[in-house]
Parts: sequence; structure tokens; C-alpha cells
Amino acid sequence: MNWQFKKGLHDLGNGNWAYLLPEGTWGWSNAGLITDGDQSLLVDTLFDLPLTNEMLAAMKDATGAGAEDIQTLVNTHANGDHTFGNELVVNAEIIASEASVHEMSLDMKPAELYAFIQNADNMGPAGAYIKKWFSGFDFSNITLTFPTRTFEKELALKVGDKDVQLINVGPAHTQGDTLIYVPEDEVIYTGDILFIEGTPAIWAGPVHNWIAACDKIIALNIPTIVPGHGPITDNNGVRNMRDYLAYIEKETRIRFEAGMSAVDAAFDIDLREFGKWSNPERIVANVDTIYKELAEDTTPPDFVKLLGFIHAYEQKMLKNQKSTCAVHNH
Repeated sequence: MNWQFKKGLHDLGNGNWAYLLPEGTWGWSNAGLITDGDQSLLVDTLFDLPLTNEMLAAMKDATGAGAEDIQTLVNTHANGDHTFGNELVVNAEIIASEASVHEMSLDMKPAELYAFIQNADNMGPAGAYIKKWFSGFDFSNITLTFPTRTFEKELALKVGDKDVQLINVGPAHTQGDTLIYVPEDEVIYTGDILFIEGTPAIWAGPVHNWIAACDKIIALNIPTIVPGHGPITDNNGVRNMRDYLAYIEKETRIRFEAGMSAVDAAFDIDLREFGKWSNPERIVANVDTIYKELAEDTTPPDFVKLLGFIHAYEQKMLKNQKSTCAVHNH
């Protein structure tokens, strides 16, 4: 089926729903709802309270399950664009992998992100990038609300009479990445194991784990796949994601072994067809993570420095686009 990538709630059939936020770039993430009878499970919240409130209102209109009625919330991973709205699902048991809960305690909190954006003008290139991509969200007055139940690798749940399987395939995008699979309805919610038509961000790795997660999804042969970012997809979208990861890992390894710096390697790799995806500049973070993996370096990245290089890469891409347009206009 050819799903439209437009903002709002999409009926996947049999009580399964996807909530999409185009264009799937930084912070514009997807969520989902699984219902059976009067039981419901929410897959992720959104990056701020206004966005999450808007989503919950749409879900209540369509299904009768509003913020107070949802019994279970599953956070696919720790990132704020999938967790910062948790406080609004007031009566839900919140579930995530143990690794995700640990990472949530270490990640940048909403108040820190708010202060970061307020101070962006004093942060040089990193600040310019932060302001461009994150100032559209409202991080004030968010109470970070942690999961109340954890699991390690797999957890079987029931939503009414419906079986729902939680499968932790991390570390990959983050330290813990959970797939939410509804076998009888052939629907899967992947969190940020999938960015469709957008460049993934490899914050944790190892890349081979992420590729294995893509292979696991492909083997299930599911017609309806809801990614963490981007349009609803099928196995073709998963294969494209897998191809990106395998290509970047191979090209990065070549440059690592040649002694190039991570930044020089990122700028040197030809993105080929992947350069058409949104946020191609994330390759800078991806190469940095792969370099750390290859060097067995466990020190955390310097995000401000990294964002400065990401901004420089974005500016290079924009400049190339302008010069290409100028050539075509002559």
C-alpha cells in the first residue's frame, strides 16, 4: 500500500495506528498506537508537550483512547524525541529496555536542552546548527518521566487479546533499541532502527548490530513497517537503510586504516544516492562513532565540537547545491 507521508494519525487496520511527523528530520519523530477492545498501548511520545498533546487528542478522537485511558506506554529508546512527552500519559505503565532507562538518566535533560538553545548564539557553528534544527520545539516545563518497568532482551505483552512482542536489538542507534511487533496484524514499529528517506544517526553502534536488526525485520517479511522517522515503509525501505549502514561502515574502515582523521574521512566519503536523503551531514557523527568503535575508544563524544563539524558539512552541501543550481540555470 502506498501510504501518504503527512502529519497526523494513520489507520493501519485492525486497531493499529501510526502517528507521523513530516519531514522526519531532527526531532520530528513518529509514534504509534495498538488497540484491542478497551485496551491500548502507545508506542513513544514526542519531543515536547504541545506536540504530544496534539497527538493524544487525535488518538482520542479516532479511538476513544486518550491520555488518561492508555494503559501501557513503550519507549523504543532513550532519545528525547521519543520520551519527552511521557508525563502526559498519566495512568500508563511505562516500559523500556534496561539499557534505554540507563541511557535516559545520562542523556541531556529537557531543561539542559532548553538552556543549550537559549545560549546557542554564543556557541559558534554548533550553536547555529542547534538553533536551526531545535528552536522550533518547546523544552520549557517538561518533567522527564522515566519508565516504571524494564526488560533486558524480550518481553511478551497482551493488548486485549492481541499478542505484542518487545524485542531489544540494541545497542545500535542508541544503547537500547526496541522493536514492537504485532504478529497477527503483520505490523511492526521500529523506533529509530529505521530512518526512511533520512540519514540515520549512529550514536552507539556497533554498526553490525544495527545491520543485524535490519536483517531481523526483513526476515519477518512484514507489509507495514512504521519507522522512527520518515514515511511508513516495507522491506524495500529496510534494505535501503541496511545498504547505507553497510556502505558507510566499509568506506569509514578504509579511511580509518589509511590513517585519516574522522572528520576528514566524513568529508571525503562520496554519499552517492544516499546524499539525497535528509540530513546527510549526520555522516560526521556516524564516522566519528565508527572510528571510536574501530579504535576501541569508549570516551563519550564532544557533542559541541561534533555539531560544529556537522554544521560545516551541511554548509558544504548547501554550497554544492547552489553551485549545481547555478550551472543548470545557465
